[in-house]
Amino acid sequence: MELSELKLISASNIIRLRTNAGMTQAELGAQLNYSDKSVSKWERGEAIPDAYVLTRLAELFGVSVDYLLSTHDAWTPPEEEPAPAQYSFGVITAVAILAVWTMALTGFVVLWLVGVIWWPVFAVALTVSLLAYLILLIVFKRWRPLRYVIAAFVASVFVLIYVLILPLGNNWQLFLILIPAEILVFLVFHIRKKPRKR
Repeated sequence: MELSELKLISASNIIRLRTNAGMTQAELGAQLNYSDKSVSKWERGEAIPDAYVLTRLAELFGVSVDYLLSTHDAWTPPEEEPAPAQYSFGVITAVAILAVWTMALTGFVVLWLVGVIWWPVFAVALTVSLLAYLILLIVFKRWRPLRYVIAAFVASVFVLIYVLILPLGNNWQLFLILIPAEILVFLVFHIRKKPRKR
């Protein structure tokens, strides 16, 4: 008997015994101290459990190791379950940011048509789009660029304050506060718990 045939036979027997016992792959894996991915490999005929696991399976289901490795009926490997749909981070981010800028441009054009040219709408759009990007990074657990996006968001808030609240006069001193604020953002990301010395 070839190894590939033995894998299919053991796969068929494991599936039958597990389903008859009303167990999921995860539950069987927990009983054996293996992951459900290992159980899935055995059941797809991609691998065969080692001697120890075969012994544990035999004990668990009340059969012999020989039973697990013997043919009882014809079997074909199960079809792979389709992977769950995954959302595209890049497309969702592009849609969100494009929506923000489309609304900003629409507002700008509408104001322009009524005779008001208000450029600060784009400063608002910058801050809102960075906030949307920041939220999406957190939702999709993309941690690597997070510190840079937070730093850019903080800077955009300062620009927004400067453009909206302090448009009159020379109030560049506001940006002096931005320097320690940016340093603070980067320092926060370097806070780590030190391991205890024994």
